Amino acid sequence: MRLRDFDVLTFDCYGTLIDWETGIYAALKPWLENHGLAPTPGTVLETFAEHEATQQAETPTMRYAELLATVHKRLAHHWRIPSTDAEAETFARSIADWPAFPDSAPALQYLKQHYKLVILSNVDRLGFMASNRKLQVAFDAIYTAEDIGSYKPEPRNFLYMLERLAAQGVASSRILHTAQSLFHDHVPAMALGLATCWIDRRHAQAGYGATLPPASEVHPLFRFESLTALAEAHRHERTQ
Repeated sequence: MRLRDFDVLTFDCYGTLIDWETGIYAALKPWLENHGLAPTPGTVLETFAEHEATQQAETPTMRYAELLATVHKRLAHHWRIPSTDAEAETFARSIADWPAFPDSAPALQYLKQHYKLVILSNVDRLGFMASNRKLQVAFDAIYTAEDIGSYKPEPRNFLYMLERLAAQGVASSRILHTAQSLFHDHVPAMALGLATCWIDRRHAQAGYGATLPPASEVHPLFRFESLTALAEAHRHERTQ
């Protein structure tokens, strides 16, 4: 198959378009250092991934900002250091500071000329609004965990999106789900028959960072190391 065989790109946001790993570590590092701890970035992100996934499974209807504050408390218990309400709230608000990957906005602006662009994100609406300003593109639809009442990798999130796109006349065969996380996105999307495109942002790093390992073996239809590479591959197809 070719990239041009699809009409809609559905995107995960955090880890794919927004560099949440840089943002998470930057938000947690001063707090940890204030308590005499200096775990490696990899350790911080892997510990976050474990507690975030557990909390999302336990409280699927909790807004993401509140969930981040709760995860901060869990991390404090894990590292046996205090977490004040103010520190937890600061971490929850840090999502507005998480940077976009440098290539996200220009690549999205190019892709917008050729596809409908849709967000399917494990975040709340207010948090995504802050990130959307950095992405500098108008998405055709935005579906958040707050709208759905559950968090990926729950199949319910993808079914919610598919039902709403079907109501707009979009067949699932014309959708390419584009994401970094194998755990949150590729495994459940492919289980529902969606084609997927892996933006392998962590290609130069070991481990899975702020996501858990995938629950099963997964082979995305496309793989690119950046969003720029995806856009360039589409440009190349257009010249063939």
